[in-house]
Amino acid sequence: MFGMLPFDRSDNNLFDTFDAFTRDFFRKSNAELPAFRTDIKDTGDAYLLEAELPGFQKEDISLDLKEGILTITATHKEEGQVEEGTYIRRERRFGSFQRSFDVSGIDERGITAGYDSGVLSVRLPKVKPAEPETFRINID
Repeated sequence: MFGMLPFDRSDNNLFDTFDAFTRDFFRKSNAELPAFRTDIKDTGDAYLLEAELPGFQKEDISLDLKEGILTITATHKEEGQVEEGTYIRRERRFGSFQRSFDVSGIDERGITAGYDSGVLSVRLPKVKPAEPETFRINID
């Protein structure tokens, strides 16, 4: 049973002591919940944002765009009653994860998204720069 319990590795240095203090102090809050990881790649005419959201269903994820800010929210919902007393340790959390990104310089109407195998892919097309207009002036 004790082999299944996670442990914290420590090299017994001053930084580990401070980390342990802050971890214990904030243990009851949501400060421990990690934000999901993202990669953003420049593909030339667009940016590709890939967010790791394992364990989520497509219906649990929402993308909202307001005033040039793209917000990705993923929510785990606990369904049904949880049997009390049967867990040795329970670390899976139910709640919401959220990150926001500035998408200025993006063609907001052209944003597309897909979700496959726990990875959300969002294609953010760049605004095409306006071509300077050239014309010939007739000489009278």
